Amino acid sequence: MALLLRTFTRQGIYLFRPQFGILYRHAVPMGTTANEEMNTFWAKNNKLNRPVSPHLTIYKWSLPMMMSITHRGTGVGLSGGISAFALLALVLPGNYPYYLDLIHSLSVGPALLSLAKFGIAFPVSYHTLNGIRHLFWDSGKGFKIPEVYRSGYVVIVLSILTSIAAIAYM
Repeated sequence: MALLLRTFTRQGIYLFRPQFGILYRHAVPMGTTANEEMNTFWAKNNKLNRPVSPHLTIYKWSLPMMMSITHRGTGVGLSGGISAFALLALVLPGNYPYYLDLIHSLSVGPALLSLAKFGIAFPVSYHTLNGIRHLFWDSGKGFKIPEVYRSGYVVIVLSILTSIAAIAYM
């Protein structure tokens, strides 16, 4: 065992430190510290008059960018809404027909009721259709820029149409 350790140590692979009982790799000391590297980085950025970090004003808003943000937002909104609805269903007294009658007794107009239905139907249809679009991307299809834009417009149009169809059906 000692011969084996000396061989590895001589070749510079591992060094055994018996006082700690673990193997160490040889490390080459760094030429600069992390603090010096950071100071060099910021001095260069200040000299070149670069912004501190990319900001929203630098980027040109594009359809894929907005659709990505909307997909994440609808996902968070839907999961939050479903969780809140489930929690309320557990803690509130009464049952579903009671609350359905309560909503009917509010006598909201058909325009407001249709708007509320669209507000529920659109995020569901958009998130579902955009998720299908992402499944195609996961298979490696549709990554060319014209295809990304075309599929984006298809998702938006189909989301609006399915939302309107859901409102008309209800």
